[in-house]
Amino acid sequence: MEKPGAKIGLKHGSGGRAMRQLIEDVFLELASPVDGIGLAALDDGAALRVGDQWLVVTTDSHVVHPIFFPGGDIGRLSVSGTVNDLAMMGATEPLGLTCAVVLEDGFPLADLVRVRDSLKATALEAGAPFVTGDTKVMGKGELDGIVLNTTGVALTRRVVSDAGLRAGDALIITGHVGDHGMAVMSRRHDLGLQGDLRSDVAPLNGLVRAALLAGGDDVVAMKDPTRGGVSGALHEMAAKGKVGIVVEEAQVPVRDQVRAACDMLGIDPLLVANEGKAVIGVRAASVERVLAALRAHPLGRDAAVFGHAIAERPGSVILDTGLGRRLLTEPEGELLPRIC
Repeated sequence: MEKPGAKIGLKHGSGGRAMRQLIEDVFLELASPVDGIGLAALDDGAALRVGDQWLVVTTDSHVVHPIFFPGGDIGRLSVSGTVNDLAMMGATEPLGLTCAVVLEDGFPLADLVRVRDSLKATALEAGAPFVTGDTKVMGKGELDGIVLNTTGVALTRRVVSDAGLRAGDALIITGHVGDHGMAVMSRRHDLGLQGDLRSDVAPLNGLVRAALLAGGDDVVAMKDPTRGGVSGALHEMAAKGKVGIVVEEAQVPVRDQVRAACDMLGIDPLLVANEGKAVIGVRAASVERVLAALRAHPLGRDAAVFGHAIAERPGSVILDTGLGRRLLTEPEGELLPRIC
């Protein structure tokens, strides 16, 4: 319900409850019935029936600050984010990408070329060619440097939604969590944290392809834990699948330097954004095959089973600390705005 005088805040673009509520209150009015998965599903993209296949479409805008950070930049982030959203729906062979670039008057040409080179290299890595784009320039002070929008399209014979979990399914995380958020936070605020904090940003379509080949129809739900972190992704999967999720805290892989940074700042690593990880729901019978396939891939060698779905407490995420259990809070908004 719209409140008189209500205004948009940074939390509304940063994942979690606030952003989802904004989308439900404002943008779901745009949803129309489709033969497949459309806007109303609030998945990573849309899936439209085309003959005996599905056309998967996703779009994303990128406003990360700073635009260059340890391990990546806005260009690599844009390609990876879009390719990963396609992959989370089972579409691992992109047909093409679009790229719209909005620039501020005075933006350094050398930085634009650097971003261009990163876009090109990451698209080549992902096998996702750019096919069209657009460029706009705004006045000085009307924009903070650069904004990129990328759209991706792909065909797949089987769509994997984020709503497919059922009780007994295992949850796999494909590697260490919290890398991206801590790397960007450290660079943005010049925190001088110890250790090599680097973003994990990477296109995951090859990794997901390996998981799908190993698990087939037993891979039933996928989500990339970007804004809102692993906690945000799990809350969405639990609510849509109408299951509870139990997370074994000791099984969540976290790098020592990320854990130290989180401890110093009082942040739970499960709430920190990632840009090169996936949460994958798998039927129990195929867990070991999928895990082995992930660990055989360079981007998944630290993959781990870290939780499971239960019939009780649908929509809830429960953290088992080894000493007891507590509800894992869904983030209201990302702890660090403009993370992607």
